[in-house]
Amino acid sequence: MKDKVAVLKINDPKLVELFNSGKVVVIPTDTVYGLSVKANNEKAVEALYGLKNRESKPGTVIAASIDQLVELGIKRRYITAVADYWPGSISIEIPHGLGYLSQETGRQAFRVVSDPTLLKLLQGTGPLLTTSCNLPGQPPANNINEAMIYFGDKVAAYVDGGDLSGREPSTLIRIVDDVVEVIREGAVKIDESGRIIN
Repeated sequence: MKDKVAVLKINDPKLVELFNSGKVVVIPTDTVYGLSVKANNEKAVEALYGLKNRESKPGTVIAASIDQLVELGIKRRYITAVADYWPGSISIEIPHGLGYLSQETGRQAFRVVSDPTLLKLLQGTGPLLTTSCNLPGQPPANNINEAMIYFGDKVAAYVDGGDLSGREPSTLIRIVDDVVEVIREGAVKIDESGRIIN
């Protein structure tokens, strides 16, 4: 399988080219391995959701900065309200009107990352839509061999970031009437008042 599909390093310039040409790529994110595409490419987003057989469960958008999310079309006032949680492994559900991206749900999780290698990639690609590297009902891939079992040559390339089995997914939250609601506990612990627990 490795002969058929490219296995790249995350700093390989070919990776930016693949994303910019609308390809689906498996990358190690700041949390787990993810199927990833450029978030502003409607056809690529459609291809990613098709691979996952996913409906009404939009993936998470990762970005290098708040400005990248604003350029994507997310209202700055929504982002400013939660900006203190970033950068880091907290994904925040924010409403928006980009139906192709949210699978017409009107809501989606966003995250500004702190991992320096991933940041450099995102500076070259812009925001990426990511979703865990697995099929519905199956455990997420911990390494690229497991990812290849799921997706084979249906993706353009795999980026080898080693074994990520020790990593937790991001913590997923949303703000409802100024109250922080934890949807999924993950890498960052948050107390009842919405503060990050060190």
